[in-house]
This record gives sequence, C-alpha cells and structure tokens, in this order.
Amino acid sequence: MRSSPIQAWWRAGSFGAVLLLAGSLPAFASDHLDTPTVTADPAADIGDLYAWTSADGRRLELVMTIVGKRFSDRLQYVFHVDSGARFGKTTASTAVVCRFDAAQIAECWAGEADYVHGDASGAAGLEGRNRRFRVFAGLRDDPFFNNVKGTRAAYNVAAAALQTGAAVDAAGCPSFDAATTGGILDQWRHTEGGPGSNLLAGWQTAALVVSIDLDLVGRDGDLLAVWAAVYKP
Repeated sequence: MRSSPIQAWWRAGSFGAVLLLAGSLPAFASDHLDTPTVTADPAADIGDLYAWTSADGRRLELVMTIVGKRFSDRLQYVFHVDSGARFGKTTASTAVVCRFDAAQIAECWAGEADYVHGDASGAAGLEGRNRRFRVFAGLRDDPFFNNVKGTRAAYNVAAAALQTGAAVDAAGCPSFDAATTGGILDQWRHTEGGPGSNLLAGWQTAALVVSIDLDLVGRDGDLLAVWAAVYKP
C-alpha cells in the first residue's frame, strides 16, 4: 500500500467544513471565490461540501464540488474526517486524499487503509483495492440552488429598512418588524415576482464523491467533524 502524500503539500487556501453525528441528517457548507488565489484558479476553489451517512448506517458519503470544470494536476483534494465522543473533543482523524494527472486519472488514498487508481468518471466510480471506499470524480450539475436575483431583492428590502431607522443592537444585528421580515422572505422566495429561479441551473462543476466505511472514519466516536481543503506544492 502506498502511503498518502499529503504531508508534502501546502494548503491552497480554499476549504469548507461541516459537523454531523453518525446517522444524523445531512450537513453541508457553501463557499465560493474565497481569495484572489483561488479566484484566479477555479480548479482550486471549493464550491460546496456535503456529508451524510448512508441509509444503512455503514458508510459516510462525502461530496466536494470545485468551481472549475476539471481537477488540476498541480493540486491535491482532501477530505478530513475527525471523530470523537463529544463536541470539540475529536481525537482521531482520517484523510481521504485525491490527486489527478493531466488526463484526469485519479489516485486516491483512504488514510492508510485503502487506495484507488484509474478513471473515476464512470457512474459507478472506482472501488478501493480493499473495498473500504469508492470514489467518483467528474462533471455534475451544481447541486446548490442559488436564486441570486431574489437574494439581491431581499437584501434591498433589508437595506431600505435600515435606512429608515430599523433598530440595531450592540453587535450590529438589525431587528426588523414583522412586515419587513415578511417582505424579505417573500423576495427570497421569488425571482422578479415569479417563482424562484436557480441561476446555477445547468452549471456544471467538477465533483469529487467518496463513499467510505463509517468505522474507518469514526474510530473514536459518533461525532464527526468533516472539512475539505485543496493543497498545492
């Protein structure tokens, strides 16, 4: 078994994180265009991170989407899964590391427990040599629903209320009346007065999907902290 090469690389500055209990509802995070570094290289920019346990409670399902439409052969894409018995007390960590060549051939490690190498873009992905994890890497429609125009209209309602004297507490958080709150929510549910529309409909991203045995990543407890990062030389 080849060892994971993550220790030889530096983090590129794009990451996302979620917390979940094994067997609980899904968790997700969204983070786009973080810094000038990742904005200049879409293949380094993590768009969304999703994590949930399978229906049978045996596997952790992980998804990382990349703003670019392909994976870089100069970067590593890494899921970190920490486990513990209590919040803030994780004591074990597993890294799932993937890298790609110019032809988009994947090479992935599940800690020291399993390894895959090959074209992972088929619908079934690639199963690890020891059957401890499975990897898919390829183009998929972006799963995030983004009603940009409705969001902007909602912001405008909030901004107008602030300009006309809406109360703000010591932390800078506004307190809107029921009418303003209703107006904000109504704008957020619609696009230019009609049904909410998804600006990202049909927009494809590079998706890295991993299904890994839960006992491999949850060694020290049922509370899992999942975060993802992109690393460069």
